[in-house]
Amino acid sequence: MTGVATGQREDSFPHRYARTLRFTLGQPRTFTLAPDGDRVLFLRSRSGEDNGTCLWLLDTATGDERLLADPAALLTGAEEQLAPEERRRRERVREQAQGIVRYATDRAVARAVFPLGDRLFVADLRTGTVQPQQETGSYVDPRLDPAGQLIAFVRDGALHVSEVAGASSWVLLHDDDPEVTWATADFVAAEEIGRTRGYWWSPDGTRIVAARVDNGPVAHWHIADPTEPSSEPAIVAYPAAGTANAVVTLAVVDLAGERTDLRWDIVAYPYLVDVVWEQHGPLTLVVQSRDQRAIRILAADPDTGACTIVREDHDETWLEIVPGVPRWTGDGRLVHVLADPLGDARHLAVDGASRTGDDLHVRGVVDVDDTRAIIVASQDDPTSVSVWELRLDGAEPRRLSAAEGVHDAVAAGPALLLRSRTLDTAEVRTVVHSPAGDSSIPSVAAEPGIALNLRMLTLGSRALRAALLLPHEHDGGRLPVLLDPYGGPHGQRVVASQHAYLVSQWFADQGFAVLVVDGRGTPGRGLAWEQAVAGDLATAPLEDQVDALHAAAEQTDLLDLGRVAIRGWSFGGYLAALAVLRRPDVFSAAVAGAPVTDWSLYDTHYTERYLGMPTEQPDAYRRSSLLDDAARLERPLLLIHGMADDNVVAAHTLRLSRALLEAGRPHAVLPLAGVTHMTPQEVVAANLLTLQLDFLRQALRLA
Repeated sequence: MTGVATGQREDSFPHRYARTLRFTLGQPRTFTLAPDGDRVLFLRSRSGEDNGTCLWLLDTATGDERLLADPAALLTGAEEQLAPEERRRRERVREQAQGIVRYATDRAVARAVFPLGDRLFVADLRTGTVQPQQETGSYVDPRLDPAGQLIAFVRDGALHVSEVAGASSWVLLHDDDPEVTWATADFVAAEEIGRTRGYWWSPDGTRIVAARVDNGPVAHWHIADPTEPSSEPAIVAYPAAGTANAVVTLAVVDLAGERTDLRWDIVAYPYLVDVVWEQHGPLTLVVQSRDQRAIRILAADPDTGACTIVREDHDETWLEIVPGVPRWTGDGRLVHVLADPLGDARHLAVDGASRTGDDLHVRGVVDVDDTRAIIVASQDDPTSVSVWELRLDGAEPRRLSAAEGVHDAVAAGPALLLRSRTLDTAEVRTVVHSPAGDSSIPSVAAEPGIALNLRMLTLGSRALRAALLLPHEHDGGRLPVLLDPYGGPHGQRVVASQHAYLVSQWFADQGFAVLVVDGRGTPGRGLAWEQAVAGDLATAPLEDQVDALHAAAEQTDLLDLGRVAIRGWSFGGYLAALAVLRRPDVFSAAVAGAPVTDWSLYDTHYTERYLGMPTEQPDAYRRSSLLDDAARLERPLLLIHGMADDNVVAAHTLRLSRALLEAGRPHAVLPLAGVTHMTPQEVVAANLLTLQLDFLRQALRLA
């Protein structure tokens, strides 16, 4: 790779994009509403370039904000040191910020706890005082009991409890086997299922239900830092497709350490999806079969450990996990989500009876009480997600947010917080509606300083949703085209939000027509659309990118179909490499970042959902692999991979590179030492954009 630019000015868009963590620093986030709606707890850094996240409190009656905890002051200038468990947790949830990045409250939202370095701090939300616990050490996932008198946390794989302001903690659950941990989420739960916690307090605060994770059966992979050959490699328990998962069970323990194991058929239902233990309803478990075609909701008896089936759902292809359910109303009704293949939508249901029609596609449940549910759903336009109130008595749903944009919410009692991203502004707006009136929580995020030249399109016979971004200044002639997709399951790129297109617009302003397309397999278009990739992750996603490109060229004469490139990361990286390997007649060059190249190397829960077990469906894995296509490469391809990536491990890129070398196919590989699946380092993240730009210009022979 000769002639590649290695940097830009620090005020350039790539540097500002990296320095501000994609312009997310300074945005308020992680909200908790008090039950009566009089106050809101949230996180926000002091500015758009300050990576020290602080804890804030909003008084909804006055609209006044109060800074409760500043990490710089609490650490007195010292650098925060993270325990290995906390580093792993942050990687799973893609947490890039520093400082106070999480907290937990009691039921009344009168106290909050948060870890910082080797200290745990307790904030009194009524007086505003913040005090450290006396004991030092690692505090992973600390949580107050509902009454706010006790704190549970994880240290060295064991579950601990201490009193607020107590001098020491005591151990409730531990195991001498180093492969066994308590009260943390296993890899699959945190990376794919969306469950990032491993224990739950009982409503009365006298017991805890905790997950026991045995990684003994899981294959152990070694991730080394090649820049430090003397250092020990990191050992990761990685459940690759077709191999053993961690064995996850549950136990209820009281404060004296008396333990009761919960019993369900973990052979048939090995995945622990969620646990719900609230004031209304029983101790509730959600478990899933390994083929993901069946989900059971179980009621557990914490005294005996017996579990009974409350509800069971099946699907011939797979069942998607919907966040926020199940929930219970005060009178004992089960609120859940139904997948209706005939109506091609997910419905909100109460005790099995649908409360929404096929015109709403439910994406998540925010809150439930005895009379209503707050949900997020798409209606006519999959690029927008709105917040809705649904009366459980059967009344018509009522939209609470704007129709256009991407909206989410937090609700508690009479209060509702709406968070909105739209196409008309880069600002993320946050408004609290409470009995005291409406209050705004301002964002202090940096301005991107880049305006969108955007056309939202619907393309081809499949009505593919797409976004076309054009340079602000060009001579009207045909432009080289850059496709910029994710293009796979769980990753929607074409949304009604400015933030989704900032990097795409930057590439456009370098002289490209940038096309972003959501094809089959992406969320928001119904069950059949999502499940169209079953058994083949390659054909439909690639076909949709090609069809969208040609359909866009029919709508505008600005696209030069003789100069088409594609870039992407993760599944988008896989799709980019796939494009130049299988459709060199369409694509002239590709940049593939952290691509999956051999699906047998990716994890169980994600891969087996779409492709099945490798031993049972070898053709599905062969169809979706890139390795057998290596000899077909005839276009420039740049492979980029973080060598510390423990999600899509670097072996993916290295195996493809080896196959390309053995086939005599020239290509470029850019290894990123010390970089994981994220690229939080400012210089690395900024220069990655300029390196890609320079590669694409050379590959397409642009000036």
